[in-house]
Amino acid sequence: MSVHLARRTTAVALGLVSALVLAACSNPSDGGTTEVAQTSGARTKINLSPDQNRITTDKVESIAAEVPEEIRKRGTLEIVDSSGSAAPLTFHATDNKTIIGVEPDIASLVADVLGLKLHINTVSWENIFVGLDSAKYDVGFSNITVTEDRKEKYDFATYREDNLGFEAKKGSGLKVTGPEDVAGRTVAVSSGTNQEKLLVEWSKENEKAGRKPVNIKYYQNDSDTYLALQSGRIDLYLGPNPTAAYHAATTGKTEVVGTYSGAGAALQGLIAATTKKDSGLVKPLADALNEVIGNRTYTRVLERWGLSDEAVTKSGINPPGLPRTNK
Repeated sequence: MSVHLARRTTAVALGLVSALVLAACSNPSDGGTTEVAQTSGARTKINLSPDQNRITTDKVESIAAEVPEEIRKRGTLEIVDSSGSAAPLTFHATDNKTIIGVEPDIASLVADVLGLKLHINTVSWENIFVGLDSAKYDVGFSNITVTEDRKEKYDFATYREDNLGFEAKKGSGLKVTGPEDVAGRTVAVSSGTNQEKLLVEWSKENEKAGRKPVNIKYYQNDSDTYLALQSGRIDLYLGPNPTAAYHAATTGKTEVVGTYSGAGAALQGLIAATTKKDSGLVKPLADALNEVIGNRTYTRVLERWGLSDEAVTKSGINPPGLPRTNK
């Protein structure tokens, strides 16, 4: 890993951890809220209720006109996200049915600019891509990392930095900075993710170096994963750093013991709105994202969820992504 990137990635990821330090647990008396401390020291109260009062912005006619005619006539933006509960990215409100989080909030801003009504479709992770392939859904907003493999089938408009977090039981004494630190360890990861790809590469690297491979485990849902972590059946869980930091802060039972760029050693990972290749949507998506970045409604959304450190200054179309191999 380059020294410059290593320092930058570590600083960003540590910032995310500190940005999600819990200040108060959920408070049913005020409709369900929790507070997180920003790196500046200010505290942000997160609304966990179904009444989100999302930040909104105005339609921009010139950008809306870029949307393919079929979608404009339909009048809705069919977005898709994962059914897995992953606060503060995408998760259920206190009514256990309303989808909330930073991902739907950013998608809502984009729909506003495009003059479309937001319609959220919640499916399993693998069915996000099945639905995009069949054009059942227009765009994925589900913490999807730009990868070189995915760029063969999808177009990307970036909107957040992507950093991964290794989560361990609190007081484990573990520290993860590279492949050697997970050699012989039992690590849980979600199937089909860039986290899995990175972990598989690290396991191969360990074997080539004469170290033990990683014992990779898969669980159906986060609750099963965290139960395994607490019981000692797994040593670590590798997932999105914001989710790991939020979980550690709100439960007090785990801690983030290592971070890594979602695009590997030589590149800062990026999260992107994902659409079927050549669907005609990627340019209006990027233009809409740049509009909300410019008018600062995007900034307000990230602040709302305690994720200011993930901000990008510009949405890019199909930038370099996670390489096919992480060497």
